[in-house]
Amino acid sequence: MRCLFLAPLKSPDHPTPSGERTMARLFVKLLTTLGYEVELASQLRSYLPDPDEAGWRDRLEEARADIDRLAGAPQGERVACVFTYHVYYKAPDLIGPELARRLGVPYVIAEPSRAPKRATGRFAEGHALAERAIDAARLLLTPTAADREMLERLKPAGQHIADLKPFMDLSEWPHLPAPGIRPTGRHEAPRLISVAMMRRGDKLASYRQLAEALAMIATRNANWTLDIVGDGPARSEVEAAFAPLGDRVVFHGAITDRAALSERLRRADIFVWPGVNEAFGAAYLEAQAHGLPCVAGAYGGIADAMRAGRTGLLTPAGDVAAFAGAIESLLADAEKRRAMGAEAARFIASERSLPVAAATLARAFTRAGIPLPETNE
Repeated sequence: MRCLFLAPLKSPDHPTPSGERTMARLFVKLLTTLGYEVELASQLRSYLPDPDEAGWRDRLEEARADIDRLAGAPQGERVACVFTYHVYYKAPDLIGPELARRLGVPYVIAEPSRAPKRATGRFAEGHALAERAIDAARLLLTPTAADREMLERLKPAGQHIADLKPFMDLSEWPHLPAPGIRPTGRHEAPRLISVAMMRRGDKLASYRQLAEALAMIATRNANWTLDIVGDGPARSEVEAAFAPLGDRVVFHGAITDRAALSERLRRADIFVWPGVNEAFGAAYLEAQAHGLPCVAGAYGGIADAMRAGRTGLLTPAGDVAAFAGAIESLLADAEKRRAMGAEAARFIASERSLPVAAATLARAFTRAGIPLPETNE
């Protein structure tokens, strides 16, 4: 049984690593785990951060051509659904709704986001296209409580909404700790770590908040180091932000090899990342899986990627002093960070693994009347 997969923001085959690509690949793997034959139906990227009439016209023309190609092709094995990952006003799904209608199959969106405030202004057309797609879906899968509230408020009759919290595939990471166990006394100085691309905008804002927080801490406590994993066009600005902290901060560049990154995470003590405007942040899941407590800002759906107070500390969005205080509290309390780290690894293994997500998705599909492969019926 086939599933036609779309990712209008970033294809799972995109050459540039990112959390978006990671999640697109995870959803392909999730559907495969249920027994579907997953086909990437189109490489069309509808993402238009600076919209104009010509940009939308070109994308809509390309979408129509893809719809005609896909709907007119010999279908072979039965298509269960059209499944789209991530739809919002900057990256609406221009293919899925019409393709599903022409094939006579259900349309599903994972991580849809409504933004009524974008109904007017320069994003109005992208907003309208995203709303049209979200309204057409039989099933919406939402990772965060914040998104669900708006989806419930505006859902059309007959639409199903199900929670599918952020998840990861533990088998991709070779250096995970045993459940409930966190090594002790590994470093004389606690080792902080951040893993993020270096792009201008929200990523750079997060790096600058982190540098500011650590500068506050350094006036009182110099007994720590920070490993930064990441690279990108804003690297020079990031390095400048951390320059006052000297050799306590080590830049490792991008680490694309999972085994190498897993080893780097295993050797750390605390994951620190403000997460400015993160949807939820796959990096928080990966850090917790390695037994790291996380310190984050309460942006977007980050609260849905961790258990505040149990697997890490969540501080008010944009409050750099509070963020610094949370890091400092874990630096000062080795037992607390070990306990939180052990709970973090347990949380991911028991609640946010691929098998848990697959069971959740199978239940949601069944409730929405979407056929499962025979092995899962």
